[in-house]
Amino acid sequence: MADAEEVGNKQVIFRDYVSGFPKESDMYMTTSTISLKVPEGSKAVVVKNLYLSCDPYMRPRMSYTTDSYIHSFKPGSVISGYGVAKVLDSGHPNFSKGDLVWGFTGWEEYTLITAPESLFKIPNNDVPLSYYIGILGMPGITAYAGFYEICSPKKGEYVYVSAASGAVGQLVGQFAKLIGCYVVGSAGSKEKVDLLKNKFGFDEAFNYKEEQDLVACLKRYFPEGIDIYFENVGGAMLDAVLPNMRVHGRIAACGMISQYNLDKPEGIYNLMNVISKQIKMQGFITPSYFHLYPKFLETILPHIKEGKVAYVEDVAEGLQNAPPALIGLFSGHNVGKQVIQVAME
Repeated sequence: MADAEEVGNKQVIFRDYVSGFPKESDMYMTTSTISLKVPEGSKAVVVKNLYLSCDPYMRPRMSYTTDSYIHSFKPGSVISGYGVAKVLDSGHPNFSKGDLVWGFTGWEEYTLITAPESLFKIPNNDVPLSYYIGILGMPGITAYAGFYEICSPKKGEYVYVSAASGAVGQLVGQFAKLIGCYVVGSAGSKEKVDLLKNKFGFDEAFNYKEEQDLVACLKRYFPEGIDIYFENVGGAMLDAVLPNMRVHGRIAACGMISQYNLDKPEGIYNLMNVISKQIKMQGFITPSYFHLYPKFLETILPHIKEGKVAYVEDVAEGLQNAPPALIGLFSGHNVGKQVIQVAME
């Protein structure tokens, strides 16, 4: 193979399985080489990574597990996740050189994707490319499926969203407002609370770190109870929500970020409310709803272009800043969707 077809490839490598709170040193940078041509006869694609996504689900992948819907990272291997990329070479009939795509890729400058069938092509629709790992990507379809498909919302209902300023929460709250719900969100700083009320249009928002009694706090914001809880936090927050739910309330269990760094998960004590209030609580994983992606785009793109839905990103520049950006998710450093810009198109 000609030397001209090979280039240096900076990569983020996963060091070893993590217990407790992850650290930047659990990852390290290295440089390898990669061919920019797909192997002869292969249906793979070679892509140049433009944007990478930092997401809370990546924390459980840093621990050894065999019973998750997604495999653990492999020590000594490149970290993987959602990204936006440009196709440099293709052996697959569905993809051509120059195509822009989003989907699963490596935390590196260039990636050989051997099963590109899972990639989504990006149309030319005049929105920032980074949106395809946010509002138009996995977080967007997560918010859409969890809220509309699982919660079956109705106009006038009372909706509570935890971790509401994050990539998913900010969208759930806005979807709820679009159909006429009353929406309250919680976040971990004054800046984020202000964002929820002033940028995303939540009716109310509070800083959970300033509340001594979460049950009483939720009673204050929802004196008539909660119809829909979009669950991103778990633990004490979920326990406080349960006694505040209304009869026939719905809970979409999307994530439980408060539990990801604990060796022993916290217990839940108010589960009797699920029976007495006939609450429907359903967990879900986004890939199960990817079939709704075309319908989702038809819904969300007009809202974006008409200014009915806002989206906030927190962009870190350079692959070397990917590890600190990922670790920052678990202490709330990011404001909005955490994105890594690896390269310009």
